[in-house]
Amino acid sequence: MQYRHTSSPCPKNIQNNAVCRQDFLTVFWDSQKVYMTEFLEAGNTVNSARYIETIKNLRRRVCRVRRSISPILLHDNARPHTARATIDALETLKFEVLSHLPCGPDLAPSDFHFFSHLKRDLKGTHFTPDDEVKQAVTPWIKQRTPEFFIDGMRKLVLGWEKCIERQGDYVEK
Repeated sequence: MQYRHTSSPCPKNIQNNAVCRQDFLTVFWDSQKVYMTEFLEAGNTVNSARYIETIKNLRRRVCRVRRSISPILLHDNARPHTARATIDALETLKFEVLSHLPCGPDLAPSDFHFFSHLKRDLKGTHFTPDDEVKQAVTPWIKQRTPEFFIDGMRKLVLGWEKCIERQGDYVEK
């Protein structure tokens, strides 16, 4: 039931169908390159157990590629990231975790840099099966130059500095 004025238009019922479905991509990257991507299979959700498996895979990948560097992880405050089991796993795997500042989503480089460029470059492209999305995203990632990743980290530092200057107030671009 809904309260509305008699002259207000009826609310529209939006149905979720295959055309509206979104694929979920998890990407881990630094100032040099992408280390790992994971597409979530249709019908699955990210929970703590799923995220723990993802970070275990990431740890193995980072150890193969950058043997001497301890990984630093910046993720948001979503439930799978902040669950007790996830925190314990991150400690066991020896990840250093940067706190996600409460200044807004503008401080997540995958949101303000990586995915914004990906969306811009793939805008208007319609994919039918999930494999088409993977086939478009994978070469897009490989075409990124080192400057792309450096620029993303530079923007992250500038965003954190703005947040600190404003003593934790929301930072908007």
